Amino acid sequence: MTERRSVIDVFWWTVLVVCALTVLFPLVWIFYQSLKTNREFFQSVWTLPETLKWLNYKTAWVKYNIGSALLNTLYYVGASLIIGTFLTTVNAYALTRLEFKGRKLIWGTIMLSLFLPGINALIPQYVLMRDLNLTNSITGLVILDSFGESVFFLLLLGGFMQALPKELEESAFMDGASLFQVFLRIIVPLSAPGIVTVAIFKFLSLYNNFLGPFIYLSDQKKYTIGVNMYQANQMMQYTSDWVTLFAGVLIAMIPSVFMFVFFQRWIMEGATLGAVKG
Repeated sequence: MTERRSVIDVFWWTVLVVCALTVLFPLVWIFYQSLKTNREFFQSVWTLPETLKWLNYKTAWVKYNIGSALLNTLYYVGASLIIGTFLTTVNAYALTRLEFKGRKLIWGTIMLSLFLPGINALIPQYVLMRDLNLTNSITGLVILDSFGESVFFLLLLGGFMQALPKELEESAFMDGASLFQVFLRIIVPLSAPGIVTVAIFKFLSLYNNFLGPFIYLSDQKKYTIGVNMYQANQMMQYTSDWVTLFAGVLIAMIPSVFMFVFFQRWIMEGATLGAVKG
């Protein structure tokens, strides 16, 4: 039994290593390509650079206006993250912990929306944003993404809150606490791992969001990092400066990779605790 288990463990360990290599290999390849000259890149994409061209990163930062794009992204992601996470927390609490008429109907409607592809709402959203004069505005994007509730995040945090004992709220109400005090002082602290998990997923989704900023932003000075790097890629038709583009891609990846690695424990803990009924 032990020998059989060890064979199975080795098999799955091998599978996981292969999967990890399929993810890491393209990143390593892009990294050492970004340290080449364009001549070396076109001569052979597999050979290592003769000398490390760290100047490519400075060139990418200046040439593609990455600093300005990152500031735009910081405002867009930061504001959307704070407002959106707060609204998701409030909505999850109202739909899972409060009893009121129509609650089941609202939940049913939310579940039905899972069968509607998000791309179907693209045209109505654009018409609404245009009529409200919110196109070509980063603030307009913040409003759209903050108030456009995600069913996935709502279900994730709602499932987490459902695992909290109901007696905690009942005791607080008996002591004279208001609904807002119960929410702020009991539910929010106890749901912190779930809230952080949702916030991290929201950050990754917002930072990597391309379609929204691409559709609604027409001023190049307002581009987020995703749209900015797309425009840099389009420039390759005329310049073929691929090593600088690779350097820019790696710079653009740093915030999302850092967030995932640094908060990975929170993601696993929040997802696990949210699945436990206590």
